[in-house]
Amino acid sequence: MALASRVLSMARTSTSSSRCSVHGKFERLFCNQQVSSPTPLLNRLLQIPKSQIKTTLDSDETSQFSWDSHSLLTTLRSSSPEKAQLVLEWRLEKLLKENETCLDQYSSLITLCGKIRNVSLAMCVFTLMESRGIKPDSSVFDSLISACLCSGDVVTALSLFEIMMGSEDYKPTSETYDTFVSGFSSLGNADAMTKWYLAKKAAGFSSNVQTYESLVFGCVKSRDFDGADGYFKKLMSLGFMPSMAVIENVLEGLCKCRNVVKVKEFLKFLLDGGWKISLNMAEKLVKLYCELGKVDEMEELLVTLMKTDQVHEVLQKVHRGIIRMYAMLDRLDDVEYSVGRMGKEGFSFKFADDVEKVICSYFRCEAYDRLDLFLDHIKDSYKLTRSVYDFLIAGYRRAGLSEKLDRVINDMKLNGIL
Repeated sequence: MALASRVLSMARTSTSSSRCSVHGKFERLFCNQQVSSPTPLLNRLLQIPKSQIKTTLDSDETSQFSWDSHSLLTTLRSSSPEKAQLVLEWRLEKLLKENETCLDQYSSLITLCGKIRNVSLAMCVFTLMESRGIKPDSSVFDSLISACLCSGDVVTALSLFEIMMGSEDYKPTSETYDTFVSGFSSLGNADAMTKWYLAKKAAGFSSNVQTYESLVFGCVKSRDFDGADGYFKKLMSLGFMPSMAVIENVLEGLCKCRNVVKVKEFLKFLLDGGWKISLNMAEKLVKLYCELGKVDEMEELLVTLMKTDQVHEVLQKVHRGIIRMYAMLDRLDDVEYSVGRMGKEGFSFKFADDVEKVICSYFRCEAYDRLDLFLDHIKDSYKLTRSVYDFLIAGYRRAGLSEKLDRVINDMKLNGIL
């Protein structure tokens, strides 16, 4: 118990609700399966009182579910941290009742404690594990360090590393250093992240995709965009295949720099390499060009993406961005052309906020007859909503166009809105 006592004493945050006793009975529960459809269960957990958590999750019906623990717990924590803790405490009780000796089970549970930022419960799992004669290995310590860093408890994480350094059975591994790099990356501490990256190299471990992904993310989060670019180039030079998350982070950094030239270069690099643009990336690009008023660049982007067989949602996002920009600039000819082009390409102009922005442009230009024609043109793909009707009523009323106002009100009655 010497090691457990030493580790447990490091926990700087501890509450009576999360202290554990080997002989104590928990009143909570969890299941350790993988989840295919967590929503019904999650909804139930959110709705029931804490006292019913156990009976709900321990039912025969619930045992048929497969569970995605990370997703369920992080979502549950955002609404009820106490319920998330109860779920994990029961999972620990289950391991103890079944005399589980698999280290991976305890390591995973400690990792989940980190997901809900509960260091004291993670320490509890470690202590009870060792009280059963189960000796920890490096991976268990890595999980405990990760839990500390997720909670911002850097002091305890560093103390755990010192214990590992002085041990024979659980020396720091490459994954240990990556845990620190990733942890400080998430905390946005680029200096500490870089020091652990260099410490990993000094310890004789080579860096992998995970290492560079964390470095890129951390640099973007701390707004060190040159650093992010450098680490990404290093990753590519070593022949690693970057994940979509890394690609999105690099693009995010370039967009935050508002460097259109580098954005174009990066896109060319991606498209030449056969990459698909994600919807998240398309949103960042559209936002950048809109903020800079670069409608010509967005037109160029659309042409490029259409040539490279991107997914429907990505192309639709760019189409919409172009129309919104033309509407903001009151370029009605271009608005009408772009809406027509969108239809010819198989996309429906059907989003209320887009329609409202276009209508505002017609009103600003006092092009009321053209507005009638536009609304007639989109009626097959877009059914006017109450908010759009309200927009039209307010605009016609301000313009003093009583005839058009009456027509809108009659149209609302015909469509059952009034």
